[in-house]
Amino acid sequence: MQDQSSLRMERRDFFARTAGVAAAAVSSCLLRRAAANASQPNRWTMRLSTSSVQFSSLPVEDACRRIAALGFEAVDFWNNRFQCPHLDEIEKRLGPEGLKELLAKHGLKLYAFSCYGLGYPRYADLLGKCGGGVAVRGSRNGTPSNPAAEMKTFLEQLKPQIELAEKNNSHIAVENHGDALLDSLDSLKAFVELNRSPRLGIALAPYHLQAVGASVEEATRIAGKQLFFYYAWQHADGLRQLPGVGPTNFTPWIAALAKVNYRWYVNPFMHGHPAPDLMAESLATARDYLQKCYKKAVYDHA
Repeated sequence: MQDQSSLRMERRDFFARTAGVAAAAVSSCLLRRAAANASQPNRWTMRLSTSSVQFSSLPVEDACRRIAALGFEAVDFWNNRFQCPHLDEIEKRLGPEGLKELLAKHGLKLYAFSCYGLGYPRYADLLGKCGGGVAVRGSRNGTPSNPAAEMKTFLEQLKPQIELAEKNNSHIAVENHGDALLDSLDSLKAFVELNRSPRLGIALAPYHLQAVGASVEEATRIAGKQLFFYYAWQHADGLRQLPGVGPTNFTPWIAALAKVNYRWYVNPFMHGHPAPDLMAESLATARDYLQKCYKKAVYDHA
């Protein structure tokens, strides 16, 4: 009969051997996983934001609370030129520190100030003090007869704003729009070829591209590294402007973003002012749909 000392020694030997086998198995598994990951190309990651104008009937605090509850990572703030009080509330009531506290409270990041109508210079200092971000603006009204020449003039005129962006650690994104200088694929090409500033780029609105029959995928390719803002927005009425609510298949659009390694946020968007609960429900649909498109575009076709 074995004594207790011998039994304890045998148990220690058994557990030591077992632990060694388990450690070797875990190590082998980790090595196989690392090798598998190393053999795959780096996958593009889609990040989602949305615009505060979608909750324009609410104070900025409640808009941020709604956006965070929906799982969006960042926010694009709008002004009262579009019946949205949020930039004005930030400017007059919160200030830069108040906005930073509000965003931190909800785990959100500042993406953009949409400066249509009132202009980037008004918000340049505020955007910089809030940590910097993207200032979204338009080009100019009127379809160009000579896109290259007129784009060159436009970019020259933007130099003071580009200097402001440099001073305030921000970027400027110019949106394509119907009946505007930046509208067609040719005008996008002219912009990209003539732009020399890393602070200046494009805010791409598929809604307007669809309206003129232009390829969204080709426009994304043209914009490339100069793409600073992307509206997940289709040419339809009402809530059908949103991804997954309207008829457009967004998977090729997301695949195009992955191909250019788009580094900013995908921003589901619509014009109109549905009630907050309906807006939240529709944005949740858009969020889930975009995630499905991302999986199809990036993982299923890897």
